[in-house]
Amino acid sequence: MTDIPAEKPASGLGVFEKWLSLWVALAIVAGVGLGAVFPGAFSTLAQWEYASVNIPVAILIWAMVYPMMISVDFTSLARVHEKPKGLIITIVVNWLIKPFTMAALAVVFFEFVFAPFIQPEDAAQYIAGLIILGAAPCTAMVFVWSQLTKGDPNYTLVQVAANDVIMVFAFAPIVAILLGVTDLTVPWDTLLLSVLLYVVIPLVAGVATRVWLSRGLAKPDAEARVAGFTGLVKPASVIGLIATVVLLFGFQGDVILERPLVIAMIAVPLLIQGYGIFAVAYFAAWAWKTPHRIAAPCALIGTSNFFELAVAVAIVLFGVNSGAALATVVGVLVEVPVMLSLVALANRTRRFFPEN
Repeated sequence: MTDIPAEKPASGLGVFEKWLSLWVALAIVAGVGLGAVFPGAFSTLAQWEYASVNIPVAILIWAMVYPMMISVDFTSLARVHEKPKGLIITIVVNWLIKPFTMAALAVVFFEFVFAPFIQPEDAAQYIAGLIILGAAPCTAMVFVWSQLTKGDPNYTLVQVAANDVIMVFAFAPIVAILLGVTDLTVPWDTLLLSVLLYVVIPLVAGVATRVWLSRGLAKPDAEARVAGFTGLVKPASVIGLIATVVLLFGFQGDVILERPLVIAMIAVPLLIQGYGIFAVAYFAAWAWKTPHRIAAPCALIGTSNFFELAVAVAIVLFGVNSGAALATVVGVLVEVPVMLSLVALANRTRRFFPEN
């Protein structure tokens, strides 16, 4: 087997991470510009989907998630119950706080603050979209945010898995209650396919890679080899993130250019919700003396959203050209810049949290 360096290579990874916000900003501009110049190409890519899951985006997210999955050590998962604080915070914030604060903010802004500027029927659609988005916590992208904050990959996997299990049972009832819809139909194919593509497949690939790298080696040597290989493939996560941003903004470039005021109005409650939920979860983790490698991912999970599921549900309930669907799409566009700013904040405040 070819030797793999134990230290992180001095390649472009440091530059990518150091200037990630700049690359993403350029990717947003490039995506909107390319979407306007080559609408046909992006329209074709947007049609490559199954069960509302866009295949090119799924491949890029897989590239983002796979490097972190290599770091998952299944022998450590059995001991996660010994550190329940982060998991408790994740569950409480995602399922007992977040859906309801998002609904409250949506009502405040679209029934009162922005009421003079939009039609009541449009306001109701935007509220519905925001409610659907708020009830769908992140599944895939949180692995990327966790990686960027040096989060515990084993614990992050458990947090995501717990969210996925709860989502199967709680998503439909919560959305139905908040929307007042009794016959809500959850697109199970979208939910299950997303979990398969974004969690199960990269996890199996990561575990297989870890086993292959560790074959025949003592644990210290095996860990060094795994760390070296992970350092080599981690740039794929950042490159995948940037390419995903280009695609997402390219798909919606015409909407952004044609309806900037509506986009801005929908973004306001999303921004307040994102930063507010992060503050609640992060402060709770700090007050409970949770280690940073667990505290950062558990706060970021609540801030990020499962946008594939949200978009699919909005389309099923209200139609592809509805205001509800537009609101969920705006959630996608707002999320990446917000999450990058919170990753930076989490990294700068690491010293305030215990290491162990």
